[in-house]
Amino acid sequence: MRTDPTENGGLFLGRRPGTAPLRYAALPDPGSTARRRIDRLIAAAMLLAMVLLTALVWGPLPMAAMWIASQLSSENVGLWILIAFVLVLAFVFGALILLRRVDQAWILVRRAGGHDQRNGVLSRVFAATTFVVVPGFSIWFLFLGGLLPTVGGL
Repeated sequence: MRTDPTENGGLFLGRRPGTAPLRYAALPDPGSTARRRIDRLIAAAMLLAMVLLTALVWGPLPMAAMWIASQLSSENVGLWILIAFVLVLAFVFGALILLRRVDQAWILVRRAGGHDQRNGVLSRVFAATTFVVVPGFSIWFLFLGGLLPTVGGL
């Protein structure tokens, strides 16, 4: 047999079970022009929401977690670090789970809007937001507010 590993140098040349190419159904009948326009606006709003939520992952969510931890435990530093660490993980991974769900819904809305959308946009949004937000935060931290000395030790 052609796929027997003893006959082809130990290599399986055939397809593994469950790895057949994906076959998508044909595009649905397009709705009215107004409906497709509404779907495109919803897709644009979802994309904007993904951009904003991705930007929150790089600063405001971890800072909010640290602020909450400081309100809960201000005297015990070890407990503060533990609470902050757990909250940062919960906030960031929660945001990533939400982003993934919005990305899947975005694909469906784009398909409803008349586009043959098969892949999500989350990886591109995450990369673009990273290249904008991280340098902006670094400039703020280094030059504008993060490392500036405080007056009177406050």
